[in-house]
Amino acid sequence: MQKTLSPQRRSQGERTDATRAALVSAARALFEARGFAATGTPEIVAAANVTRGALYHHFTDKTELFHAVARQVAQEVADEIAQRSRHQPKPVDALQAGAQAYFAAMAEAGRARLLLLEAPAVLSAEQVLGLSDLAGFQALQEGLQNALKERPEAVLPLRELSVLLSAAFDRAALAIARGEPAEPYERAVRLLLSRLVPV
Repeated sequence: MQKTLSPQRRSQGERTDATRAALVSAARALFEARGFAATGTPEIVAAANVTRGALYHHFTDKTELFHAVARQVAQEVADEIAQRSRHQPKPVDALQAGAQAYFAAMAEAGRARLLLLEAPAVLSAEQVLGLSDLAGFQALQEGLQNALKERPEAVLPLRELSVLLSAAFDRAALAIARGEPAEPYERAVRLLLSRLVPV
């Protein structure tokens, strides 16, 4: 008589990872649709199909869960920037491609709201800066550093230039996410970079 094989049981680690992923996914959808303040933990656990105890096993509170969601979104943005900019022949081309990738990535539903509007209202300043670093600021600073190597005669405030450009990119990303066309902002970036970096 042939034995029936039972489906392989998941390990405790796999179940833990699956529960955490379900919570982050459910919370993300709700935070994107309603915002942090209008989303309750009962709705999150219901959408994730887990218990309230499971939520508090993985996250101290709703704010920590929001931070996990925001980090996931920031990493997605960073990955898209890296993919678009890594094979550009010149540093200035990589900067331009990175800016276009940032605008496109942040135009995806919910991303600009989560990272640029909700996060500063919910998280600490240090956490928000960490998200900014992850979602493009570090890549922008490194890209500027590479591009400005071609201007050895100029001693430029690299970090401050990066901060100012990053703030401008965030403002543009919010406008694009609200429905404004991206192309004029991309042209403006080209103009800024052409004044700053040798082409």
